[in-house]
Amino acid sequence: MAVKALFLDKDGTLIPDIPYNITPSRITLNEYVAESLYHLQKKFKLIVVSNQAGVAKGLFTVEELQGVENKMISLFREYQVKIDAFYFCPHDPDGIVLPYAKVCDCRKPAAGMLKQAAIDHQLDLSESWMIGDILNDVQAGKSVGCKAILIDNGNETEWDLDSSAYRIPDYIAADFKAAATFINRNKYS
Repeated sequence: MAVKALFLDKDGTLIPDIPYNITPSRITLNEYVAESLYHLQKKFKLIVVSNQAGVAKGLFTVEELQGVENKMISLFREYQVKIDAFYFCPHDPDGIVLPYAKVCDCRKPAAGMLKQAAIDHQLDLSESWMIGDILNDVQAGKSVGCKAILIDNGNETEWDLDSSAYRIPDYIAADFKAAATFINRNKYS
């Protein structure tokens, strides 16, 4: 049986998008996320994939990200939701902190985090989904064969759909609940 995953963007998708927030007390879950993931975890591994350019920019350290992960685990545990893995990209070519100030293959829209998760968890990417709030998330998922949903919450500002077919989502959802409902109704889930 194929192991399927839900790849989940963090900022703007799972939690409110507060730029460079690493303060655990300021982390809350977006509406419908916990309840939706409670049901979806029965079919999918739940894997967070997040760009964290603040590391390369010197705004926080890799170690400080652990507090964010711990807070999210705690919040999800209250709803009996288990996140199977967290992956983050600390790179940014415009950064100032070596060795993170570089071009990499993990910063979305590149798919390095998804590829690594597929290896680590023996995932069938063609049976998996990417959910995010910007088209770079969609592109990362679709470029490795996942289906992808864009949550249209106002965070996508460029709407560049012409540069790559990978940027065209399979579904545009108003919120996380609508995304989860679409996945549950999809014949491929």
